Amino acid sequence: MTGAFFGAAVIAYPLVRLLGRNAFLLLALVPLAGLVYTLTTASAIFGPGGAPLTETLDWLPALDLEGVFRLDVLSWIMSLIVTGVGTLVLVYCSRYFPADEPGLARFAAVFMAFAGMMYGLVVADELLMLFVFWEGTTIFSYLLIGHSQSRRRSRQAALQALIVTTAGGLAMFVGMVLLIVTTGTGRISVLVERAELGLDTGPLVVTAVVLLLVGAISKSALLPFHFWLPGAMAAPTPVSAYLHAAAMVKAGIYLVLRLAPGFHTLPGWTEILLTAGLLTMFIGAWQALRQTDLKLLLAFGTVSQLGFLTVVSSFGTPDITKAALALLVSHALFKACLFLCVGIIDHRAGTRDLTKLSGGWRAFPVVAVCATISAASMAGLPPTFGFVAKEAVYSTLLDAGTKTSIIALVGIMIGSVLTVAYSARFVWGAFGTKPGVDDIARREENVTLVVSPIILTILTLALGPFAMVVDTYVEAWSASLPATDPADGEYYLAMWHGFEPALGLSAVTIAAGLLLFVFRDRFARVQATLPAGFDFHDLYRRLISGMEILALWVTSRTQRGSLPFYQSVIYLVLVAGVGLAVISNDTWQIRFTLFDTPLDFIVAGVLIVVAIAATRAKKRFTAVVVTGISGYAMVAFFAFMGAPDLALTQVLVETITIVVFVLVLRRLPARIGQSTGRFTPAWRAIIGAAVGVTMMIVVLIAAGVRMTEPASVDFAQLAYEIGHGQNVVNVTLVDIRVWDTFGEISVLVAAGTGVAGLIFVRGREGHLGRFSAGREGMDRRGRLRFQPVPDEVAPRPGSVIDGTEHEDLETRRASWLIAGRTLAPRNRSIILEVTARLIFHAVLVFSVYLLFTGHNTPGGGFAGGLVAGLALVVRYLAGGKFELAEAARFTPSGLLGTGLILSVLTAVGGWFWGDTVFKSVFVEANLPLLGELKFGTPTFFDIGVYLIVVGLMLDILRSLGAEVDLHQERDELLLTDRLNTSLGLAENFGAEAEHKAVSKILNRVNHLEVDNGAEGGRL
Repeated sequence: MTGAFFGAAVIAYPLVRLLGRNAFLLLALVPLAGLVYTLTTASAIFGPGGAPLTETLDWLPALDLEGVFRLDVLSWIMSLIVTGVGTLVLVYCSRYFPADEPGLARFAAVFMAFAGMMYGLVVADELLMLFVFWEGTTIFSYLLIGHSQSRRRSRQAALQALIVTTAGGLAMFVGMVLLIVTTGTGRISVLVERAELGLDTGPLVVTAVVLLLVGAISKSALLPFHFWLPGAMAAPTPVSAYLHAAAMVKAGIYLVLRLAPGFHTLPGWTEILLTAGLLTMFIGAWQALRQTDLKLLLAFGTVSQLGFLTVVSSFGTPDITKAALALLVSHALFKACLFLCVGIIDHRAGTRDLTKLSGGWRAFPVVAVCATISAASMAGLPPTFGFVAKEAVYSTLLDAGTKTSIIALVGIMIGSVLTVAYSARFVWGAFGTKPGVDDIARREENVTLVVSPIILTILTLALGPFAMVVDTYVEAWSASLPATDPADGEYYLAMWHGFEPALGLSAVTIAAGLLLFVFRDRFARVQATLPAGFDFHDLYRRLISGMEILALWVTSRTQRGSLPFYQSVIYLVLVAGVGLAVISNDTWQIRFTLFDTPLDFIVAGVLIVVAIAATRAKKRFTAVVVTGISGYAMVAFFAFMGAPDLALTQVLVETITIVVFVLVLRRLPARIGQSTGRFTPAWRAIIGAAVGVTMMIVVLIAAGVRMTEPASVDFAQLAYEIGHGQNVVNVTLVDIRVWDTFGEISVLVAAGTGVAGLIFVRGREGHLGRFSAGREGMDRRGRLRFQPVPDEVAPRPGSVIDGTEHEDLETRRASWLIAGRTLAPRNRSIILEVTARLIFHAVLVFSVYLLFTGHNTPGGGFAGGLVAGLALVVRYLAGGKFELAEAARFTPSGLLGTGLILSVLTAVGGWFWGDTVFKSVFVEANLPLLGELKFGTPTFFDIGVYLIVVGLMLDILRSLGAEVDLHQERDELLLTDRLNTSLGLAENFGAEAEHKAVSKILNRVNHLEVDNGAEGGRL
């Protein structure tokens, strides 16, 4: 089912663009299917001999990491909440959002992805897999909360939620790793079973579990992290109803319920959860009574209820856990309904301020009934299911009879009194008639908009008298928990248990809460006189502000705009850190071999000469070329050592690197400037020598400390027998160590996007402008200029535009060499242009050849992509940006995205055609003429690498090449305009000397033939 959610997320964007908000009705079918599927598994889980449903997928077999999904009673109940409430919220979205809502398609895709992450979280039975889904919900909730991107409040709330929950998630991740290392397993069900047997109780386990609780507390918005949830109410109401009432904030509660049976006896467990839960329940309810915004009132009420849930969930005993599960279900029903009702009120009345709302009963009676019943369930009034759940909590805590349970009971009662008060305040504020306030105009209620609150209300009412239905399912979980008392486990959920102490406690709670509401004005004055208490939100702001100040201080001390300073700091830290490690250990064994072959002396000699020449170079271009020679020397070294694949890759990379440097150097002075900083040439020489000596020692030590055979010894055999290839390097990249390659190409995509983002300040969408002579004119200095125009607007042969015949335009546009109309004559090389055109397609064919033969001979996707990139480089160098546009009629982002998607699909495909990620499958066949042919799925991954490399090269040429050309043209035109202005001023004021100087400079500029569409030189 998790895959179905993610698949729906992929199609959600185009679906909403096609169908508008009605697409939400189709998307609702996905969680509905998940709900139906979950219900169909009930017989297998709860029936006679029922057992959890488990599915295991190999993730990283070499590290014993598996993707384990387990649907047991607890995850079954949570799945019903995730899919059921998700279905109703999506139906609600189809009429909540206006048809022209900005970013609606993006919202739908993110919402479906979040639902998939939440579903995966509750069925994951492996700690690291759970963490992946855990952080996935954090990321997608950030996007949902910040849906209104134009509103600063939404962006700030989203960032706040992201920072707080991610911080807790990182602490949880450390605890997970510590727990896995300590116990030797990451299976959650196994860990809990071992803890129940008392096998894992050491200090490291206690520390790990405490860190896990930090993650749970931050996710479920408990003290001191509770402030992020009310801030997140800047999100659209459907987001609040789903993430902050039924799904995301329940993740922490779910984790506590999952771990409590085994770990509730560990030191610190009860103290942390009981303290945080009770304080959160009280503070949330206290703040809810001070709110006038209905949504904020519910938000602080949610904080309070989450504290309530945490306290009850922490005990881990059968009866109290049964009460906790009942409270979990009831909270999801009434709180989701209340948020949806507030959204309708806001739409109809245009405000959520309860002091400005009046006559809601008459304005929207259906909404009023639904919200009142849900508020009654929140307050624990009969005959709602909330009453059943609260009765269960009171009864089970009383029956436990321990000191901890009595403390919890007293704290919960105090919080429940406040809950009744703010529940009554909500109903009065939303629907009551207030003197002096205009009543809300009545309008017909939209059926689609109110159907979800109606269904939730019906369930809230029906499950009260029929609580035994819920009891049947939660009993299956509570009965499996360890009990310290023989009587523990006998409690059952029901509306009526007779006259018992719990009923009296409920009556006292309700009466006290209603009394508090009746005297709400006096209570408000008391609240106003009391100190506000510690403001954790203000603490968060101060921490963030302090970090920004610290970052500015560090930046001001280190980012001085001096490249030598940056390099010196990096090198000195390297020498100090590595040198200290070398000196502190005197057990190093250094094995020194002078050379492997006599040819090594040739390479070493070239490298020494090149290094000295690089330090003596006065011009940047000379330094780049000289440094490039060292790279080509390494090509010879690889060839001497019998590594032709590495030699091929090195020569291609070195060539590309020189081209990139040259493109960058066009915007820099030709000569290397003299240093005016504190690092004199002598200091630079000392630092350079220290780095060189340090790295030499490190290499010698690293070569001598190996104690076991390297894993690469078997790579040749593995490449041939398992990877079906004779090229060990390529098979290693796309099969044996494909995870490393996947990470590297992801970095390539990020790097290319980052470089382009620095150059394309305003945007980088669309194709390169192709040249067309269909629109021509004269520039302000009376010279001919050309402007690139889209092909579709170029005049057809024989057409007449503005009285001008255009019969020969098609012929002119289709000319073989276009540089004659785009480059200044002195910048052209006919031989280079013709050669580039002649060899371009042959080089591309050769690159494809390298791609498909790289499995057995030198080559592969990376080398093939570099060759194709060099072909594009030659076209650009020969004819400029318009020539590049003729050669590459596609966008770099399209190539990068397609290549990355293809690589990801290859990874995921391993689960479908194999049993693990990146599982390889090979097909062998004898074909006529071609003979024996072997084709494997790694080829698809290699094609993805090829496309990414080509896309990266095109992005570099577009950004460092074509876009820099455009910047240069603009600068030159601006300089010319300023000089013309200065010339005019000099003429007017008779400044003869200045007039002559400016005329001389302007003459030089005019000779550059700077056109709007030309590739002119630089001043």
